[in-house]
Parts: sequence; C-alpha cells; structure tokens
Amino acid sequence: MLTDVQCRKAKGAEKPYKLSDSQGLFLYVTTNGYRSWRLKYRTLAGKEKLLTLGSYPDVSLVEARDARDEARKAIRTGRDPALEKKQAAVTARTDAENSFEAVARAWHALHVPRWSKHHARNVIDSLADDLFPEIGKMAIRDVTEALLLDALRKVERRGAIETAHRIRQRAGEVFAYAAANGMRTGDPAAVIKTLLKPKPKAAKQPALTTLSEVKDLLRDVDNEEAQPITKLANRFLALTSVRSAVQRGAKWTQMEGLDGSQPLWRIPPSAMKLALRLKDEDAYEHLVPLSRQAVEVLEAIRPLTGSREHIFPNAWRGTLPMSENAVRALIIRANGGKYHRRHCPHGYRSSFSTIMNEWRREHGRPDDREVIDLMLGHVAVDKVEGAYNRAAHMERRRELCQIWADMLLEDAMRAKDLLFRVVD
Repeated sequence: MLTDVQCRKAKGAEKPYKLSDSQGLFLYVTTNGYRSWRLKYRTLAGKEKLLTLGSYPDVSLVEARDARDEARKAIRTGRDPALEKKQAAVTARTDAENSFEAVARAWHALHVPRWSKHHARNVIDSLADDLFPEIGKMAIRDVTEALLLDALRKVERRGAIETAHRIRQRAGEVFAYAAANGMRTGDPAAVIKTLLKPKPKAAKQPALTTLSEVKDLLRDVDNEEAQPITKLANRFLALTSVRSAVQRGAKWTQMEGLDGSQPLWRIPPSAMKLALRLKDEDAYEHLVPLSRQAVEVLEAIRPLTGSREHIFPNAWRGTLPMSENAVRALIIRANGGKYHRRHCPHGYRSSFSTIMNEWRREHGRPDDREVIDLMLGHVAVDKVEGAYNRAAHMERRRELCQIWADMLLEDAMRAKDLLFRVVD
C-alpha cells in the first residue's frame, strides 16, 4: 500500500507510470508530473473499466481510499460508478444550461415580439433585479417554493408589495414554460400565491376638477424653478389629456402638419391601452388633434430636442424618454407643495373629462359626450372591433381641443417664454 510520502515524491518521468495502492486503486503520474487517482474495477457483468477519482494532492490518499470504497459498494449493488459519474456530469451541464435565469431569458425572448419595448424591458429588468441574484444560477428544477418565497419576501420588505405579486406572476410563467419543455414539474409560484402580503387597494389618481384650480396649477408650475423641458411637458400633457406614459414616449415622427391648419399627433396602437392582439393593428392608432397652444409647445421645445427621437427626452440619458417621475415631482413641489396629493400627471385626464363635460351641459351639447370619450381614447374596441373609426368626429374634436386650450391657458405666458424662466 502507498504512503503519503511516496505520493508527494512521485515526479514525472520519460513515460507515464502507476503507483499501486490496493483493491484496484493507483496513483497515475504523467510525464509532466500531473498525478491523479484512478480505480480499475470490473462490473458485475465482468467488464473491466477505469474510474478517475480526482487529482493529487487535491484529493488526499485517505480521501482516495474512501472514494474507492464508495465505488466498490456501488459495484456490489449492480451500479456502475463510471457511468454514474458521466451521468452526474451531464446533469450538471444540463442544470447550468437550464438555470432559472437561462430559462427565464428564453421565455422572455419568446414573448418579446408580442410586447411593447417598454413592457419587455420592464419584465426582464424586474427579474434581473429581484430574482436572478437569488435563484438565477440554480437549476430551474431545483427551485422550491421556499426559495422563491424567500426571494419575494425581500421585495416585500422594501415595501414593494405590488412588485412582489407581479414578479411572482412572471416567475409562474417561467415555470410553466420550463414544465412544457420537460425541464421540471410543478409551479412553486402557484403554491405561494396566497402567502404573499395582500396588495394594497389601488388609490385613486388625484385630480383637480375645476377650471380655476387647473389654471392656478399651470400658473404655479410655470413659475416654479425647473427645467424648461419638464415645464413644457406638463403643459403639453394638460393640453392633450393623454396618458402620461404616452406623453413621455412622444416622438417627432408622430407629429404631422405642425405648420398647417390641421396639426395632428398620430399615436401608434403599441403605445395605447389596448388588448394585446390589437397593439400591432394600425387601425387602432389614436389621433390627437393639436390646438394652437400645443403646437406652440412643440415649436418652443424643438430647438432643444428636435434632433432627438423623443420630444421629451430623459434628462440624463437623451436616447430614452423622460422619467415617469419628472412631471409628477414638478407638480408635487409647485407652490410649496400646494398640489401634493391633490393632482398628478394622470389627473389631467380627469380634469379634462369633468370640466369639458360640464361645459357641454352648460352649452346644450349632449352629443359632445361621445366626442370627449373619443378624445380620451375611451373606446371599447373589444365590443366594436372592426367598426372602430379612428378619425370619427375629427372636426368637432379639433374644435373642442381648441376650446379647452383657450380656457386653460387664458392669460398664461407663452410657451417659448418658459425657456427663460429656469434655474439649473
């Protein structure tokens, strides 16, 4: 039997050689002095085979003998240790290829063509931020309910309850994809659904609903020390009454006829709140007639952003749209916080709806209710699919948007003057 001293002194020679121990175990020494433990054995079927147990000194003599004994136990029960080692290597390689992160990215890539760019980025970013660091490197078949719940508890602890629920749902889709492709069985995300903290009740978007209040807000925002692009974005949002995400994503290529009598903002269906199957249908784009004051906003901002893709770009990364918190933060701090919890960017839609519906009642225009709904994009496309007319009542929509702008900006400073009322 070998001693540890013999193993340490074994050096390379002109030819590889063996130092035998016992029961088929030997130390194999190559010409360059590399030493590894090997075990010669026969299966129960009588086939002679060779099993490598590891390199010396990483695997000591005592450890090599223990590994030999374990291998011989396996042989006595009819198992083949060399075959099991190959199977374990294949399993390890498969687990690496089918890690939670790898499978999640494959699932994401499958769905990207169906999603808007913004949504696709949000989905992968949420997984990368909160799940990949915790379970990303694990084989997806090894992710348990407890491991997933622990990762989501960390999201909950920072107060992001809705985010935890959203990530759980996305993880469930990843597990379903894995199960359909034979990578695992069961869905841990479904099991822990009721174990997460309940979602908070959705708070209503605060909005000012009288003309005088909205005019005061716009005046206070105009007088606030802020970046001119943010001020102009706030004014444009109030004038068009679109969703704030649509305003942030506005591009110069979407604007038509700004120097003519019928300026128009052509919003693609992918940017609208529509059923997924309709987001690629041009027939469901949203047309927003632009008032004279809205065009003035665009002309005022053109020298600043006209060479970029987005009309209202991000303050730090000009290739991206404006931050979702830019206008919101400006409203919150306007006039010393006067409008905090009283109005938000989305609130302009409620302001327009409430004030203009009151205006139509005062002026005996009951038919304008449908027009106002069209201007807000409130169209039940699922019910009228195939009959949706994106240009319906366009002439009246132009009239109403100009009436709204005239009321809203009466006595307001010109858009281009906002460029000079700023402190960096």
